[in-house]
Amino acid sequence: MTKKKNLTRSHKNRILGGVLGGVAEYFGWNVTITRLIYVLITLAAFPGIIFYILAWIIIPDDPRQSTSYYGDGRRKDITPDDF
Repeated sequence: MTKKKNLTRSHKNRILGGVLGGVAEYFGWNVTITRLIYVLITLAAFPGIIFYILAWIIIPDDPRQSTSYYGDGRRKDITPDDF
């Protein structure tokens, strides 16, 4: 059984809000290429800033990156030494 992928904002590939990193992870694209394409489209008189802000508000944050769990489902406290 395959796990259903959800579009979320990325924690690993975050520069500002993680929107483009999340889109790249969702589709399996290279994050740098995705950002370059976004900048080129935005510079070509496309209101990309407005869409980025709307996506930042609408797309949920990635919960898997911000919380760790033990094998039995209990939450695990994360300290800086864990990284």
